[in-house]
Amino acid sequence: MSNDLSHVLVLGGTGKTGSRVAAALRRRGVRPAVASRRGPVRFDWSDRATWEPALDGVDAVYVVDSQSPQAAAEVRDFAAVAARAGVRRLVLLSARIWAELGEEHLATERAVQASGLEWTILRPTWFAQNFTELDFIASPLAGPGELRLPTGEGREAFVDLEDLADVAAAALTQDGHAGRVYVLSGSRSLSFRDAVAEIARASGRPVRFVPVTEDEYRADLAAAGYPDAAADEMIMVLRHIREERGATVTDGVREALGRPARDFAEYVARTGFDARPETVS
Repeated sequence: MSNDLSHVLVLGGTGKTGSRVAAALRRRGVRPAVASRRGPVRFDWSDRATWEPALDGVDAVYVVDSQSPQAAAEVRDFAAVAARAGVRRLVLLSARIWAELGEEHLATERAVQASGLEWTILRPTWFAQNFTELDFIASPLAGPGELRLPTGEGREAFVDLEDLADVAAAALTQDGHAGRVYVLSGSRSLSFRDAVAEIARASGRPVRFVPVTEDEYRADLAAAGYPDAAADEMIMVLRHIREERGATVTDGVREALGRPARDFAEYVARTGFDARPETVS
């Protein structure tokens, strides 16, 4: 397409989603500017002097916010700097859970929508890759053990990050995605019991899921050294899964790419389930 954009800045470019978005862009023949606090392009939400240099010559930006109480204000101000720098397009990583929890959690989305630039918002479910890359999930599954969570038999339509990356790359580089909110999920809903059973079969490890109460889980977290604030946030997110507020399978991947979402089994087979816990998001 003649209107495709090729100068793309990826914020959080060395992180869980940003690194995959950068790889998806490269597969499209685009050489993205990979930005992070210590990346090839320096960018720090808390250091506004890094914003304008990072935006030099950029057409489109993949936006991962700071996840701080100041995130919406930062994104609003960043969008203004981006507009002055000649940026045309913003693609924001949001989350399906924020829309489920109410308008007060959508301030960052609103900042992007009010920017005057072309915008696309991605609202993924829980990432399939959390089973290998989120420490409190991945560590118990790295060997024989139990994954103890207060999710009961609640289901989640876990999205493969490769799908999210492909959607982001399309929205960043091609016309036809402006003004769209893509709710991204996998192809089916699974409980943690179901997901762990698939992982156990694929890996040959005797791992199992054990449902616990929120109080029991809070005690587990305290014993593992997690502060109360972190425990509160983790329990809130896991309660969302127990209540099946992310269980609905959506057509976001097909709407954006014209193909179905990858299945959880494909993620398990592709990784071989060699767990690599990490905390970068």
